[in-house]
Amino acid sequence: MTTHPDQIRRDGYALLRQAIPAEWLDGLRAAFDANVVPSEQWPVPRGRDWRHAMLDLEPRVQAVCRLPVLVATVGALVGERFFLGQVEGREPLPGGGMQGLHRDLSAKRPGDTVSALAFFDDYGPANGATRLVPGSHRPAPGEPPPSELDEPRALQIEGRAGDILVFDADLVHAASLNIGGGRRRSILMGFFAEPLYDALAATAGLRNVRMDTRERFEPTP
Repeated sequence: MTTHPDQIRRDGYALLRQAIPAEWLDGLRAAFDANVVPSEQWPVPRGRDWRHAMLDLEPRVQAVCRLPVLVATVGALVGERFFLGQVEGREPLPGGGMQGLHRDLSAKRPGDTVSALAFFDDYGPANGATRLVPGSHRPAPGEPPPSELDEPRALQIEGRAGDILVFDADLVHAASLNIGGGRRRSILMGFFAEPLYDALAATAGLRNVRMDTRERFEPTP
């Protein structure tokens, strides 16, 4: 289920198979469905071809964010003390979800921002699973931004409910089109190096962060 830290740092991501206990999944799906909020009711409107859920106060969701294998993997990428700054539910609607390849971008230094997607449903090409370009998180100076020219190098992941994808924010990635219309509920988590705390706290309202973000995690030696 885990990957060696050197490989995680080289590839820029890790896919943690069956990291979420199977007995949690029904409750997580129910929490997602009970907390869906329309795009226009978020402080900053969300994409209309997605279903979004406010889940950062759900105890079981917070437990997922603190699974030891997840925290250890994030620590391998961040490399210093870090915190959980955001978590929300996301699901591409039928016929929606398509994104162009992009980087979310680190804030201060490469590796200071890590994202994680925890899947509550099986996922793959039919329901808009994430595609990514392994090893693309440290672009060379002057390298052009990601574009459709990078698509041949992209790997589309697939797997089962309970998997967690962890990746450096600078890794080239994107969601895909939900062509089959199947459900693909997930939570998107944002982890950040400790020096970014004040800047993230200042925008918490815009991002609708309601949870306490003061807890700190140490990278595993």
